[in-house]
Amino acid sequence: MDTVNQYTVAIIQAGSEMMDKEKGTDKAIRLINEAGANEAKVMVFPEAFIPCYPRGMSFGAVVGSRSQQGREDFQRYWENSIHVPGEETERIGKAAREANAYVVIGVIERDSEYSGGTLYCTVLFFGPDGTLLGKHRKLKPTGSERLIWGEGDGSTMPVFETPYGRIGALICWENYMPLARAAMYEKGIQIYVAPTADHRDTWFASIQHIAAEGRCFVLSCNQYATKDIYPDDIASRPEFEQLPHEMTRGGSCAVNPLGEFIAEPVFGREEIIYADINLDKIPEAQFDFDPVGHYARKDIFKLHVDERKQV
Repeated sequence: MDTVNQYTVAIIQAGSEMMDKEKGTDKAIRLINEAGANEAKVMVFPEAFIPCYPRGMSFGAVVGSRSQQGREDFQRYWENSIHVPGEETERIGKAAREANAYVVIGVIERDSEYSGGTLYCTVLFFGPDGTLLGKHRKLKPTGSERLIWGEGDGSTMPVFETPYGRIGALICWENYMPLARAAMYEKGIQIYVAPTADHRDTWFASIQHIAAEGRCFVLSCNQYATKDIYPDDIASRPEFEQLPHEMTRGGSCAVNPLGEFIAEPVFGREEIIYADINLDKIPEAQFDFDPVGHYARKDIFKLHVDERKQV
């Protein structure tokens, strides 16, 4: 496989079409088309872009009880989550093919193998021929996310060999899991995609650290979302009066293998952020630190990853 050392990536900071998988897929395709017209070869979307990251929604749950209205909210969320593969993945794949680009997008995946009742926070990878290359399911939902999403396992932790480098992803606070990061480094990741819902200042210190630790490019992608994109009839809507208008401020960016921003965080708006990648910067950075090579001390430390399918 011939390597293209220099190219452009698109980090697509946009809000979801809340609770509407059809409109969400339409929006994703429009954005892929726009980034393709600007010759981006790798495109990255936020965590849970289709149908949404339900920030601020309680689903009517407190410890020990759930409300009927909250169950109805979950039913709506479940109905607008997608099968993988399915109609939505076919449409996104077609858009990736027309753009001749790799597309990495966060979705909520409906279990298609067992009962169908479990949802997963998933990242999908599409090739420039439109093929669904594979997926990564979030290993550990954070906090209240555990109420609505199941846990992935080691069978969906891929890193894909592409002409634009080896591409893989960890989602949001998975990036705080040292051994999950180590597993990505062991697979030789070069384009480390970090779809997220975290817009706090501490997130940027983390992704700069990951880039420097992994000697890889990190593409961090978040949504920009305000309260007015939420449906009026969700059960949690009255609780939103206490929340700020700007629910997620963005902060998408790109970092080079020395931990330096090559695209500064963008706040307060939807925007496609473009960054130029030069894969030659990776061996330059590995000159004095290679986390799985001369700096690894494999005579002392061993990493075991169980990649068997568990569920």
